[in-house]
Amino acid sequence: MNDRDNDAARGADVLAMDRMHVFHSWSAQLALSPLPIARAQGSYFWDYDGKRYLDFSSQLVNTNIGHQHPRVIAAIAEQAARLATIAPQHANEARGQAAARIAALAPRGMRKVFFTNGGADANENAIRMARLHTGRAKVLSSYRSYHGNTGAAITSTGDPRRWPNEYATGHVHFFGPYLYRSSFWASTEEEECVRALAHLEQVIQFEGPSTIAAILLETIPGTAGVLVPPPGYLAGVRALCDRYGIVYIADEVMCGFGRTGSWFAFEHYGVVPDLITFAKGANSGYVPIGGVIISDQIAATFDERVFPGGLTYSGHPLGCASIVAAIDAMRDEHIVENAALIGAQVLGPGLLELAQRHPVIGEVRGLGVFWALDLVSDRSTRAMLAPYGGTSAAMNDLVTECLARGLMPFTNFNRLHVVPPCTVSEAEAKEGLAILDEVLATIDRYYKS
Repeated sequence: MNDRDNDAARGADVLAMDRMHVFHSWSAQLALSPLPIARAQGSYFWDYDGKRYLDFSSQLVNTNIGHQHPRVIAAIAEQAARLATIAPQHANEARGQAAARIAALAPRGMRKVFFTNGGADANENAIRMARLHTGRAKVLSSYRSYHGNTGAAITSTGDPRRWPNEYATGHVHFFGPYLYRSSFWASTEEEECVRALAHLEQVIQFEGPSTIAAILLETIPGTAGVLVPPPGYLAGVRALCDRYGIVYIADEVMCGFGRTGSWFAFEHYGVVPDLITFAKGANSGYVPIGGVIISDQIAATFDERVFPGGLTYSGHPLGCASIVAAIDAMRDEHIVENAALIGAQVLGPGLLELAQRHPVIGEVRGLGVFWALDLVSDRSTRAMLAPYGGTSAAMNDLVTECLARGLMPFTNFNRLHVVPPCTVSEAEAKEGLAILDEVLATIDRYYKS
């Protein structure tokens, strides 16, 4: 750490400049007081007072390889020195290498990658491809989902951020499986799976199969609560898509690239989508980039037909170089395997132990380094600790107590998400669990026993 990073006055200047000139997303502007960050490394970051925070949020669940990974930083610098930018109509080595690395991870029969600037426009372009490929217009997606903040992506979204932004047409929502708060009066995973699939097929039939281009699903809905699907559900979705000629789009923006302990989350379920969208984890967000992995069948639609979409920064060399370095580092350093191990041996058991001690934890669910605690004020009624679409004094106190103890949490409505980097060590994971134990002890007072 240098003097520039450990300088409270400089931190005050950074905050003042932000509040004077920066317009923040998803926020009423006047009440904001963002934490100024001086530097980061691995699983931690520091403010300008020199205080260290264990990053149990991975920022926006994207720093899968941790902060400031030296191989990725070096690759970006090397690429900037050679070719900082080039228009997408030209071939460039970094883009070709990134596409080849990603295609090698994808299922057989998915050889092409269309690069975007992030996850939202990845979903936007996947929807466009599906509509053009099928000649149909409608897109089905689930409630309790998030797909991005552009036209079709936000209208596909199933959480309250959609409500003030619904300008796109042709979007229909359905209920996905969520046994803890079942929409189907199910009492077992098997019942939830069967009834959720029956509901989805009814929606398909009532909407008209010949009008539906795609079903867009986060493999494991992330911001909506790490809703791990029951066994057989995604295979059932795949079967429905095949039966009715519908394109299956797997949104792997948050759950892909090691987050669940596998390269892609759908690998846990033995299914192969038609289109796969990605962003965040592919390069840990070091440079903005995303994309769509395209099945050969859909790619062939545009062999002689123009694909009517493009982006100035599609396949930007700096972003692509960072993907190549990130994937290589993840392979060489067994980062995906580490995520699986930490989930199975530390986070999973540790969070279940916390649930035994803290009544506010209604349910623990997750895989790898992708976990959520469903927080309740009453386990018998499963009353949420904050309302759907809102927050509460309890959740505000939880965040405050975490930050005071040097832990950066990720919260949404009544949920606490536990999503450290895939590189998190056993010691760091246990450090975070110990802090959560202390914090939850202060939040248990909100439980109505």
